[in-house]
Amino acid sequence: MFSEKKAKKTFTEGVNEQNKISQGTIIKGDIEAKGGFRIEGKLIGTLKTSGKVVVGKTGFLEGELICENADFEGKFDGTLQVNALLSLKASAQIEGEVNVGKLAIEPGADFNATCVMKGNVKNLKHEQAKEGKQKKQA
Repeated sequence: MFSEKKAKKTFTEGVNEQNKISQGTIIKGDIEAKGGFRIEGKLIGTLKTSGKVVVGKTGFLEGELICENADFEGKFDGTLQVNALLSLKASAQIEGEVNVGKLAIEPGADFNATCVMKGNVKNLKHEQAKEGKQKKQA
């Protein structure tokens, strides 16, 4: 009557899920996820995800963002690491440090940041570590 086979849930099931921080919501702390995010509220802390992050016009992130792709219409202040494409819409306001694979900026966006653009940011830390080892050996 009851099956011995139970569906085992894994942490990879939520990879395609979309998380949302609504306007008027303030979250302080660190978030680590597999799925994408849409942020219309305020996040103070660190967000790490292998998905895409979309920050709407009312969205604001302060701290650190590490993701695969990101679209900004809102504000960001901190350290931003986007492994593939960072797209800034005309209403975006970005300040801090930015490491990206590719960067697209619409006219009107405020981009007051130091920026390192590499083909793939995942390899950036590996290259920096390799350079550090070479300097120590010299």
